[in-house]
Amino acid sequence: MSTEVLRAPPDPYHLGHLPSAADAPPQSTGHGGGGPAPKRIVVGYGFWIFLLSDVIIFASFFAAYSVLFKATAGGPTAQQLFDLRNTAVQTAFLLLSTFTCGMASIAVGARSQKWTQIALLCTGVLGVAFLTLEAREFASFVARGAGPTRSAFLSSFFTLVGCHGVHVTAGVLWLGTMMAQFYAKGFRTDIRHRFLCFTLFWHALDIIWVAIFSLVYIVGTLPPEFLP
Repeated sequence: MSTEVLRAPPDPYHLGHLPSAADAPPQSTGHGGGGPAPKRIVVGYGFWIFLLSDVIIFASFFAAYSVLFKATAGGPTAQQLFDLRNTAVQTAFLLLSTFTCGMASIAVGARSQKWTQIALLCTGVLGVAFLTLEAREFASFVARGAGPTRSAFLSSFFTLVGCHGVHVTAGVLWLGTMMAQFYAKGFRTDIRHRFLCFTLFWHALDIIWVAIFSLVYIVGTLPPEFLP
């Protein structure tokens, strides 16, 4: 009757043992495996950090407005000044511009020069329409003696809404440069990274405006008995 001698597998850490492929540790296939993140992810993440600084600025302006909302110094109140119909049209323009900006992102992904330019042009036109209505609103307030120096309420209002308008103006100018770069240089990787940053910026402005429309205009036109 034969007997088999059972031998323990060789110890890979034993002195003099030659390593083989079987001894190699398994390759990591989880999150972070395969090297550093693509540059597109790094660029997007970095730009989000920049946008957080803008969010902090607007949060400070919102806080100041909420404190000074009733400090009208005997001047006109929000309920007397705000026209929700005009602001609703502004909001519709900005929301539509966000949609067309998304369509531009799809066109850039498809490398379609024609539809990229059309979508970006529509986004720019809607942005200019938004700014035109905002400028008309500011001009009408000043003409009625409700300029930014009339009261603390109006100072905080013009600062908050005006700061958003300045950002939209910068976004429209940035959009024009993106159209020119796509037309002149095509869909190069670096240009697509810049366009990614632009889309993040534009969508962030839309989110901030929704907060302004809700917390400034809608709340401002509520009857006094509904306000704290």
